[in-house]
Amino acid sequence: MNNLEKIANKSRIDIIDMIYNAKSGHPGGSLSVIDILTVLYHKEMNLNLDNKGKRIDKCILSKGHAAPALYATLASVGLLDKDLLKTLRKFDSTLEGHPSIKIPGVDASSGSLGQGLSIANGMAIAKRMGDNIGYIYVILGDGELEEGQNWEAFMTTNKYNLNNVIIIIDNNGLQIDGSIQDVKKLDNLDEKIASFGLNVIKCDGNNVDEIGKAIAIAKKSLKPSCIIAKTIKGKGVSFMENEASWHGRSFTDEEYIMAKNELEAKI
Repeated sequence: MNNLEKIANKSRIDIIDMIYNAKSGHPGGSLSVIDILTVLYHKEMNLNLDNKGKRIDKCILSKGHAAPALYATLASVGLLDKDLLKTLRKFDSTLEGHPSIKIPGVDASSGSLGQGLSIANGMAIAKRMGDNIGYIYVILGDGELEEGQNWEAFMTTNKYNLNNVIIIIDNNGLQIDGSIQDVKKLDNLDEKIASFGLNVIKCDGNNVDEIGKAIAIAKKSLKPSCIIAKTIKGKGVSFMENEASWHGRSFTDEEYIMAKNELEAKI
């Protein structure tokens, strides 16, 4: 677990570097979700290929604005050339501001919020029609839950009992316009999701040990599972933590140096 924490912190530095070089991007939500992605790709996911040449487990980052976290993670497991990270959001780069399936290692294009779970459901049903091997992980943002299609998708996950879908909500409590509670409340989120027939698991989404334990429970469940992972937006950089203003902006030279020094001190 200590190794996973080190990998996550190195990826945090990659995120800071990418967004600083691009002069734009979404650092807050990328830093909140990176521990989840690190546990998935370095511990939980089967990245081997099936007999059709496709990866056995897939991960859909429905909150696609956190693309820097996904790119950093893909590079950390060798699915993406690390040299490409410095090209984020450049005019001639494949690393767009939101994930695209033309990027090596990306399983679904995302960015238009609310669609990831529907895609995951389709992939899970396709697995059942085929060899039924592997899991589909889908990461939603809590602000993204304001998109109604998510709730239709929860019903579909339940209807077909897609327990090969594991939903993880990056519950950092903030979105571009402020706190989730101020924009559109998500009171009793666990009860809401449970009422759709899903198995709800809660964990600290910035604690790699808790994330791993939550996923282990989900894999044993006979019902589809939704992990509500409580996270901190901007996690790892003190002046960014729990600040909605860091949803979508880059760094001044001074902020970049401060952020990088903080993160490097933790490695």
